[in-house]
Amino acid sequence: MLSADQLREGVMRMAGQINQRYGRRPLTIVGVLTGSIVLLADLIRQLEMPLRIMLVQARSYRGRSIAPGPLYVDASSLVDLRGQDVLIVDDIYDTGRTLEELISLVDATNPASVRVAVLLRKVGRQEIVLEPDWIGFDIPNEFVVGYGLDYDGLYRNLPFLAALEPAEIQSPANDGEPRA
Repeated sequence: MLSADQLREGVMRMAGQINQRYGRRPLTIVGVLTGSIVLLADLIRQLEMPLRIMLVQARSYRGRSIAPGPLYVDASSLVDLRGQDVLIVDDIYDTGRTLEELISLVDATNPASVRVAVLLRKVGRQEIVLEPDWIGFDIPNEFVVGYGLDYDGLYRNLPFLAALEPAEIQSPANDGEPRA
C-alpha cells in the first residue's frame, strides 16, 4: 500500500510541518504504544526543538481481531504536563476512540496546547469527530500491517505498509473467526 520511500517522505513532510509550527519551543511528545514506535523513532530524529518523550499504552485490537474491542489505556507514565505544548503521536486514526480518550487525559493535566499527529487516517471509519493536526496518509478501510502496525503481534518490522488479504486474516486454525 505504501513503500518504505513513501513512508519516509510522509514522515519528513510531517516533521517539517511540526518544526515550522513549534520552531525552537520545547515540545512534549506522547507516543502511543505499541503501533507508533517506528513512526515515533523516525519522527523525533527529524524534529529540531528540545523534546521530552512519554509513552502510553493504548489498545483496542487484541490477538487476531480485526475489529476494535473495548479500549484499554494505561497513561500512568504521564507526568505533569501543566503549561507544556504536547503532541500526541499515534500510528492510525481509525474510529477515533483512542485519540479522544488520550486527548481528554492529557487535557486534564492543563497543558499549554495539545495537538495530534498520526501516520494514517483510515477513510470512512471515524466514529468520533476529530481532525488530527498532522496526517501522513489517508488510506482505504483495510486492515494494514507494517511500519509498527501488527496483526496478532506479527509484521511490525516490515519497512512498508501492506493490507492483509482475507485468507491471511482468517486462518483454518481459528475456523475463520478472529479471536479476541
